[in-house]
Amino acid sequence: MKKILPVFSYLFHPIFIPVFGTLFFLFFTPNYFEVYQKYLILLQVSLITILIPVSFFYLLRTLGKVDSVMVSELSQRKIPLIIQAVLIIILIQKSITIDAIPELFFFFFGGLISTVLALVFLFAKIKASIHMIGISNLTAFAIGISIHYQINTLVFIAFLILMNGIIAASRLEMKAHTNKELAIGFLIGLLSQILFWCFWL
Repeated sequence: MKKILPVFSYLFHPIFIPVFGTLFFLFFTPNYFEVYQKYLILLQVSLITILIPVSFFYLLRTLGKVDSVMVSELSQRKIPLIIQAVLIIILIQKSITIDAIPELFFFFFGGLISTVLALVFLFAKIKASIHMIGISNLTAFAIGISIHYQINTLVFIAFLILMNGIIAASRLEMKAHTNKELAIGFLIGLLSQILFWCFWL
């Protein structure tokens, strides 16, 4: 089991969470988008939240600013988090706007708030778990969607809750975080979604 646990840190790397949330919203809720529109939205999200960040990662690695995809060192996290925040701002201003897709807008806006809070904690020398921020963000979003559309996503939500525990165990096994850092990350991700429920539920 100890050998398997680290795999979950890669499968549920924070960089994939925006796409997971978008996939869930587009293909598992009764929304009004045509199929081609769904793929266009997914392409835009993938480009801004995966392809561009990966390109920046290799640039930063070449420059010696980061040394691994997990960006475990506290000092190496600031630039990637700033880049992530800027990219999310671009996404919610130009593509996933509040008028076009309010549900996804607040999902990403919550992600932006989470990113900024993680950055604030970094300046306080506290390394909040980005993995826990991501998975708790997604979990709260799934719960919100279930309430909003009155659909039964209990199995998916139960799966995500299980993943919260497994990913926390994975990060501990990899010695990437302390219990405190995992708890801080979990609360940041959860609350940054729940606090905005009143605007779209």
